[in-house]
Amino acid sequence: MKAIITATRLAHDLTGDNPPVLLDVRWQLSLAKAAGAPAFDGRAEYGAGHIPGAVFVDLDRELASPPGKNGRHPLPDTAGFGAVMRRAGVTTGRPVVVYDGGQGWAAARAWWLLRWTGHPDVRVLDGGLPAWEGPLSTDVPTPAEGDFVPAPGAVGLLDADGAAALARSGVLLDARAGERYRGDVEPIDRVGGHIPGAVSAPTTENVAADGRFLPAEELRTRFKSLGASEDAEVGVYCGSGVSGAHEVLALAVAGIAAALYAGSWSEWSADPSRPVAVGPDPQ
Repeated sequence: MKAIITATRLAHDLTGDNPPVLLDVRWQLSLAKAAGAPAFDGRAEYGAGHIPGAVFVDLDRELASPPGKNGRHPLPDTAGFGAVMRRAGVTTGRPVVVYDGGQGWAAARAWWLLRWTGHPDVRVLDGGLPAWEGPLSTDVPTPAEGDFVPAPGAVGLLDADGAAALARSGVLLDARAGERYRGDVEPIDRVGGHIPGAVSAPTTENVAADGRFLPAEELRTRFKSLGASEDAEVGVYCGSGVSGAHEVLALAVAGIAAALYAGSWSEWSADPSRPVAVGPDPQ
């Protein structure tokens, strides 16, 4: 199964005998609310125009549990996630294509959750909505109820202890910006820095200027230079388990399996007993 799909291929598949279920997961990590400005409204963006037939899914409310001790975007309740997916028309026998506004992080979060809970055929629209050249619609579809029942565990998931162990025994990639990894700045979480032993691997370096993924061979070369390959045990974390899912997706494009530490730095750094490394050195 391929992890991404081009807009041209999606347009073709939508006219086929078994068209994919479309999920619109537009979302942005924004500090605007803290500054008193309106936060990004993905539902409003969806209402203004989306790929025909797409169903909106809210990342903060439907692809995550409320923030708490397990981070800013803890995994959603499995039963609740399944109900959301079924309302969106997700079935086991139909492919699913997920897209967002172009950054790819939110779409990757939905992709990873569906893969983790056992859906056999999920892809992300490479480049997101900006890559789509077809018409947009403001009609809100009412799909037939799907039959998807989540069965967690189909792909790798790490907790804090597992991430710490993997940083010593395998390869743990930190998908955040380099300045947050080094601890130069930390605009969101309690303290800056990284999990000791983790390697800096900003997910923004996996895509071209248009938001599309680099070719698979280029991604393989990049990850190999960081110690990640098909033969290594690889894990990824980020700030709260969103951009980290995008890096897991990039690794999948490169043919490398990786586990996600869903709690990520927002969970790790909230516990004062956990060690924090700073600077460019992994240790």
